[in-house]
Amino acid sequence: MKPVLRSARWFEPDTMRGFSHRSRIRQLGFSREDFLGKPVIAILNTWSEINPCHYHLRERAEAVKRGVWQGGGFPVEIPALSITETYMKPSPMLYRNLLAIETEEILRSLPVDGAVLMGGCDKTTPGLLMGAISMNLPSIFLPAGPMLRGNWNGQALGSGTDLWKFWTERCAGSIDAETWEQMEGGIARSAGHCMTMGTASTMTAVAEAIGLTLPGASSIPAPDSNHVRMAMATGRRIVDMVWEQQTPSTLLNEHSFDNGITACMAMGGSTNAIIHLVALAGRRGFALPLERFDTIAARTPVLADIRPSGRFLMEDLYYAGGLRALLERIRDLLHPDCFTVSGKTLGENIQGARVINDEVIRPMDQPVSAQGGTAVLRGNLAPGGAIIKPSAADPKLLRHRGQAVVFDSMAELEQRVHDPDLDVTPDSVLVLRNTGPLGGPGMPEWGMLPIPKKLLDRGVRDMVRLSDARMSGTAYGTCVLHIAPESYIGGPLALVHSGDWIELDVPGRRLELDVPEGELQRRKEEWRPPPPRYTRGYGALCAESVTQANLGCDFDFLHAGGETSEPDIF
Repeated sequence: MKPVLRSARWFEPDTMRGFSHRSRIRQLGFSREDFLGKPVIAILNTWSEINPCHYHLRERAEAVKRGVWQGGGFPVEIPALSITETYMKPSPMLYRNLLAIETEEILRSLPVDGAVLMGGCDKTTPGLLMGAISMNLPSIFLPAGPMLRGNWNGQALGSGTDLWKFWTERCAGSIDAETWEQMEGGIARSAGHCMTMGTASTMTAVAEAIGLTLPGASSIPAPDSNHVRMAMATGRRIVDMVWEQQTPSTLLNEHSFDNGITACMAMGGSTNAIIHLVALAGRRGFALPLERFDTIAARTPVLADIRPSGRFLMEDLYYAGGLRALLERIRDLLHPDCFTVSGKTLGENIQGARVINDEVIRPMDQPVSAQGGTAVLRGNLAPGGAIIKPSAADPKLLRHRGQAVVFDSMAELEQRVHDPDLDVTPDSVLVLRNTGPLGGPGMPEWGMLPIPKKLLDRGVRDMVRLSDARMSGTAYGTCVLHIAPESYIGGPLALVHSGDWIELDVPGRRLELDVPEGELQRRKEEWRPPPPRYTRGYGALCAESVTQANLGCDFDFLHAGGETSEPDIF
């Protein structure tokens, strides 16, 4: 027996309000038989002309609609906030929670039975999924897909990663303006999100690994015709999910999130995934302590040889077998019995997937790195934890002791870092503060602090750098990130002075400020909070409610909150 559709509360009553609801759908040119008794499927589309990662999603929405019609549903496309990583300031992270709220409220307030979530640019994946998990309607994610490889002078370019690399060389005077302009025209050649293992590629892979996409969906390049077919299959599948009553709460459990973490580590994924996974688990009601990431990283080799930790790009991963092949290769590290939106288990989804190219997806005995791509640090500088990506760092710096060079803001950093009189050596530890969830605001991706030009000229290309900011998943270097609690609220990073000795010990998972406790206490008593960044609007809501990085930067009133109530219909 089929369940009663949620949308029937709007469309079926023989009342004045039911009449109004039906007549307005018929106003659009549809007949009663088009929508009555059929699952109404919301297609939440984050397409925007200012978001090149999603520029093709207007067309893909049409393919999803075809799939929904084929499956016997009634599709309704609904625009949702398009968080573009490139253009939104002061940080797109500031708006992830806004998209999550919008997603939850769209699904709550409208007569829909299920949802297809369309996104891929860094913050859209977690934002859409957070809202859908909270609302708990049948929902399936359609990743936007990575763009094609960049190309310059016969050389493959990777968005983000090669930008950072070649900008460093430009600052060092190794690249002239004409060459730089040529690269600018060749690094991003199609619609789609970053084709390196940045946050976008990481989070779409995580979405697949935790079971919220169809098998193989996260690996398909955006322009590939297989992406169109995946969009249609996604539309067909969501109709069945409504009848089967498959919701995030029936699919996601603690083992699902372990699968997501394991996939992230094996891919050499972005450090940002830690914040997003903590937030996603919290929406499902699970605590995900940072130590869980460290435990899983320790047993998971990095097999995806993808930039910035490796050599290749996402298009290469797809032709090498894609995420399904990588997951099949690490099957023994997964919980293959977890159910997914396909109606099958993760183990069934990856069964028979084959690696085509062992250079791109390495064998277990020939990993890019023997352990996962991230490590969690603790110590008197980071009592709430901090993150580093050892696979993207200079191995010689993973144990390091140096004196701090402190910058109180990004503006100060920009002003001073290339000053030839800056008191800095290759052994110095660059410290940037007031860049966390509240201090940024929105925890911008400023954690890959630039190397001072006076050191670039000497051939230095990496240094130990500390901040309470994030770092692009496409970035690299010995950068300690997400230091919690942040300096803006008086965390220990606020107490560091230039010249203080700092010790980093990644193998020992320690980050320490070598200053006597009495002196730290004196500094703490002298510290005064800075003025608020916002006094009104959404920014003020963030300042009042956002949690620290180790808790996922979600709003405290939504993280692990109660069930979303259904609206009254009168």
